[in-house]
Amino acid sequence: MEILGNIHSIETCGTVDGPGLRFVVFVQGCPMRCMYCHNPDTWSTDTNKLMSADEILQKYNGVKEFCKGGITVTGGEPLLQIDFLTDLFKKAKAQKIHTAIDTSGVTFTPQNTKKIDELMKYTDLVLLDIKHINDDEHKKLTGHSNKNILEFAKYLNQIRKPVWIRHVVVSGITLNEKYLSQLGQFLSKLSNVTALDVLPYHNMAISKYKNLGIEYKLTDTPQTTKEQAIWARDIILKNMKQK
Repeated sequence: MEILGNIHSIETCGTVDGPGLRFVVFVQGCPMRCMYCHNPDTWSTDTNKLMSADEILQKYNGVKEFCKGGITVTGGEPLLQIDFLTDLFKKAKAQKIHTAIDTSGVTFTPQNTKKIDELMKYTDLVLLDIKHINDDEHKKLTGHSNKNILEFAKYLNQIRKPVWIRHVVVSGITLNEKYLSQLGQFLSKLSNVTALDVLPYHNMAISKYKNLGIEYKLTDTPQTTKEQAIWARDIILKNMKQK
């Protein structure tokens, strides 16, 4: 039986979702409710547009001369649709296409890695979003614990899968020297981190929340400046080097 993915949208020539210009597939559905999420329209698991791996690859091949970096699947949460993702990446690797996943890792279960083991055979890069290093604060920010996420990071290190770490810095939440230092100390134990993206918080999604009738909880939170993001990144890197 053909495996279909629940797809939100597709973007060609993405510049921030992995190396090179990329073909970016946004999947529908996410269990997290990050306060600063800029894609709240991807939260619902209701069916949006069903597509097969072959249909997506057909679209990719139509623009591959421009999107030479490869395919990135983001969302939403790609690992909610792990069977579809595995099918897509297996077929992509047969065509020698670079594959990347942008994920929070929240669905990872250390007790049963059979499906993720299979997916990782066809995955070149994981862009891992660590929302908050402190578990209690992570629950406030996203509605979920970070324990499985940090275990996923350790798992990726164990299998030597290249990882880009992504971390959004928000005033009063993650823009905090103690938490940034703790994040750096955690990352210092990983040998597979090939890049660190510290992303400044912005509020450009407010209109989306309004249109969807969802409360935007960070209305009074100032946007993070470039200088603040650089300061945060320097703290993380400093602590990463203290192995």
